[in-house]
Amino acid sequence: MPTAITSEQVHQIVSNYHDNPHTILGCHPVEIDGASTWSVRAFLPKAEQAWVVDPVSQQEYPMAAVHHPHFFECVVEQEISPQYQLKYKCGDRHITIFDPYSFGEPPHFSDLDLHLFAEGNHHRIYEKLGAHPLTLNGVDGVYFAVWAPNARNVSVIGDFNAWDGREHQMRKLNGAIWDIFVPELSTGAKYKYEVKNQAGHIYEKSDPYGFFQEVRPDFASIVTDLNQYQWNDAEWIEQRTKTDPLKVPISIYELHLGSWLHGSAEEKMQLLSGEAEPIPVNETKEGARYLSYYELADQLIPYIKELGYTHIELLPIAEHPFDGSWGYQVTGYYAPTSRFGNPEDLMYFIDKCHENGIGVLVDWVPGHFPKDSHGLAFFDGTHLYEHADPRKGEHKEWGTLIFNYNRNEVRNFLIANALFWFDKYHIDGIRVDAVASMLYLDYDREDGEWVANDYGGNEHLEAVEFLRQTNNLIFKYYPGAISVAEESTAWPMVSRPTYLGGLGFNLKWNMGWMHDNLDYFSMDPWFRQHHQNSITFSMWYHFSENYMLALSHDEVVHGKSSIIGKMPGDEWQKFANVRALFAYMFMHPGKKTMFMSMEFGQWNEWNVWTDLNWDLLNHEPHAKLKGFFSELNAFYKDQPALYERDFEEEGFQWIDCSDNQNSVVSFIRRAKDPNDFLIVACNFTPQLHRHYRIGMPEPGCYNEVFNSDVETFGGSNQKNFGGVWAEDWGMHGLPYSADLCLPPLGVVVLKLDRKRTAEAIAAKKDKAE
Repeated sequence: MPTAITSEQVHQIVSNYHDNPHTILGCHPVEIDGASTWSVRAFLPKAEQAWVVDPVSQQEYPMAAVHHPHFFECVVEQEISPQYQLKYKCGDRHITIFDPYSFGEPPHFSDLDLHLFAEGNHHRIYEKLGAHPLTLNGVDGVYFAVWAPNARNVSVIGDFNAWDGREHQMRKLNGAIWDIFVPELSTGAKYKYEVKNQAGHIYEKSDPYGFFQEVRPDFASIVTDLNQYQWNDAEWIEQRTKTDPLKVPISIYELHLGSWLHGSAEEKMQLLSGEAEPIPVNETKEGARYLSYYELADQLIPYIKELGYTHIELLPIAEHPFDGSWGYQVTGYYAPTSRFGNPEDLMYFIDKCHENGIGVLVDWVPGHFPKDSHGLAFFDGTHLYEHADPRKGEHKEWGTLIFNYNRNEVRNFLIANALFWFDKYHIDGIRVDAVASMLYLDYDREDGEWVANDYGGNEHLEAVEFLRQTNNLIFKYYPGAISVAEESTAWPMVSRPTYLGGLGFNLKWNMGWMHDNLDYFSMDPWFRQHHQNSITFSMWYHFSENYMLALSHDEVVHGKSSIIGKMPGDEWQKFANVRALFAYMFMHPGKKTMFMSMEFGQWNEWNVWTDLNWDLLNHEPHAKLKGFFSELNAFYKDQPALYERDFEEEGFQWIDCSDNQNSVVSFIRRAKDPNDFLIVACNFTPQLHRHYRIGMPEPGCYNEVFNSDVETFGGSNQKNFGGVWAEDWGMHGLPYSADLCLPPLGVVVLKLDRKRTAEAIAAKKDKAE
């Protein structure tokens, strides 16, 4: 049969070496022997015979093998309908398909899309790259696109083509992006990218922009439509846009979904919308499994409401292959982990959190990624996402790779990813992990192991600009959002706006406060008098940043002991110390974060392989500690003085921070309303002080509104019964003073009772008359 196709062109297709197979395969006008005709070509590796089927007339045109037994061509005199089909014989079966190469130019990528991505500014690139169900020319299918500029060839492989890279070879657009539309494919299909480098080596890769993956150790991506879930949190989102996170109570319960609570492996069904469906059972140990997102919604949300936290913070929920990484070695940045269910299940969980007044933050890890062969590492046969120079591209401490923030498309991948979680999953904030490792070129490196920046310094200038751009865009698109930095050095202005030269976060973990306070509370109380500065020093620098006080997962692992395990003394003193620590934390300026298990005093360190020791709640001291946190959160949220002016110097005033002999500190917290303030006094020894006098800003009767030592919390019930009176006797630079009862290892909070004071003054006046 006469043909216009050359053997070399056929060889390129058959060998999967052509970077634009659409120019060979599909329907093309050709001139044969001087006549204008149309040629339909197809490479069908499993076919023995093939036909072109006209969808209108249903006429079948036989195809002939050309230059290869599985490369077929049919030449017709008139242009055939673009919706033509291919029919081929494979053994005893006849299979009819739409030709993937008949769908012309991609409608998914405009020139503007390509331009914005190339310059790193396509903020919704996840709607273009990846796998997207859509309809072309009336045919349903899935459009695939992947960035792999240095690959020789890329194919999409999956359960729809027996994982055969010859069947759906992709086309290279703009020298960087490979794409193909696979007709008659739908959600649920499993796929990978088969990437061939310039040397001919083949890698199977998960989709960097894939929305869902198989449960590890399998790693195929799964075609998913994220636009089907019907959200019910419009009121929550609207209210968030009107809220300044710096001026509202924020009390965060940090948790790891996989080790909070386990279910029984014998339970394999759950009710979803009234129908029984299989639970995505992932055994964590013999007889136990993870809870699904639906089960977590049923069990975690009521628990958080009972305890009164305003937000939860989830350790990384993006897909990761190794459970022992706690989620911090991410391979699927756009895919919530399948350990607990599918993307819609996670949407339901977050929706339910919002319905119950609970905000959701997620840990985000843009600082490094693992070397797993199916992930981002060496993606197209070159150092694409990571820096090629190991002095800049490898994280020695963690054995992971560092993103090349200087590459526009890599920066775009990460920035769009942060926005993606707000957009598609309605999260309320992120905590950026290991910021210090991103800011410094010499982080965890010896001399000679790092490369200075263009100015000879150790600052990672590209990472700095990346963080600034990310934060600017988060707050631009999602007003009221929270962006927290875990930054462990003295880098200035981390939580200051970028227009002032800051990194643009609105909160930063106070690592100094955490270390100083844990050191202090771990001491025998009788030696604390020599270390008073440990609990007062934080206020010397507090207003330099918008600090969040965090006692996180990092403080209860690797032999550090649990929080209650760090405390000195007998069991009673240990629990009293825990109450004193957290009461002081909640009275101290700054937003709050604490890790799961601290609320009931788990003795063991956190273990990612098991769930929490819930049986402890059967014991009174642990149950009472849980009750303490419920009351502490309620009190915190009810007192504007404890959150409205966290980051204003006018919101805090020391009464006395120098009584190191008694290990006592006292201070004032003030709300925006000048008449609303609290007096806080803390006794960090087991010594009861029945008559301890401190200065007061106003005269009158002060009621005790919170006491960490009450009997219901497990304390000794040493209280200021009936309140205390501030008398006309100046002290500590204040015009008045009052005599307090300070319980052992206790924190008391007093508030001026203006009504009672006025009544007493009036009664005194009447008596005098």
